[in-house]
Amino acid sequence: MAKTWFITGTSSGFGKELATVVAKNQDTNLVAAARHLEDLAYLDEFDAARIEKVIIDVTDEAQIKAGVAKALERFETIDVLVNNAGLGYFATIEESDMDQFRYMFDVNVIGLANMTKAVLPTMRAQRAGVIINLSSALALTTLPTMGYYSATKYAVEGYSDTLRQEVADLGIKVMAVEPSGARTQWSGRSSRKVVPAIKDYAAFSDSVANVSDSVTQAPGDPKRIAQVIFDQANASEIPAHLPLGDFAYHGGLQNLEGLVSEIKSREDLSLSTDD
Repeated sequence: MAKTWFITGTSSGFGKELATVVAKNQDTNLVAAARHLEDLAYLDEFDAARIEKVIIDVTDEAQIKAGVAKALERFETIDVLVNNAGLGYFATIEESDMDQFRYMFDVNVIGLANMTKAVLPTMRAQRAGVIINLSSALALTTLPTMGYYSATKYAVEGYSDTLRQEVADLGIKVMAVEPSGARTQWSGRSSRKVVPAIKDYAAFSDSVANVSDSVTQAPGDPKRIAQVIFDQANASEIPAHLPLGDFAYHGGLQNLEGLVSEIKSREDLSLSTDD
């Protein structure tokens, strides 16, 4: 029986590339979600019998519920949920617009959580499913001017790790994907930026002003990333965490090893606070 993939944010970037991989595969059905159906015209070259397009802005719970209902009406099951929809924000902590941060949190975290809640009853009933949450290398380590974006992705990591424990005995797997920078529109039209105006943060001005350069210059290949995600979702052992790219791997390891070292260095102090 064909597996049904439900992918959010399929108008561009990783979502578009992953939707294309799924659409090409003859053993899968695809539910492709985007805010505007015209952005999904690229799927028209594939077998329409295996594809359902739905309008979903992940900040709109009514659209989420309607999209999931439409998917179940069409294919009866949802086997893989990919929470890909997300956006970025580049600014120093002090100069960030809090309304922009709240909106990014609504998309990157609350939207992901609401999508998952809408799909979980189906996966529980069928005692099977895979939930893939697009996190970031910046949930394994951090960079200046990326603090609030990292905060949303650290939240995704904590959410994913907890959900994984709660559904472990229900046949449902949860994978957090932590890609490095890739050649997508994430740092272009999918992100907002505030070039530092405070002189004390001038050292970060160029990196913020030129962040859209990564649309064409970032090392990550979105097609390769999409294929790896697809392959790992179908592997016999689905990883809990999937760092992709040099920065995610080496930067993440360096940060986490430093954290382990720091914690161990204060073992006596840490344990002294318990009776």
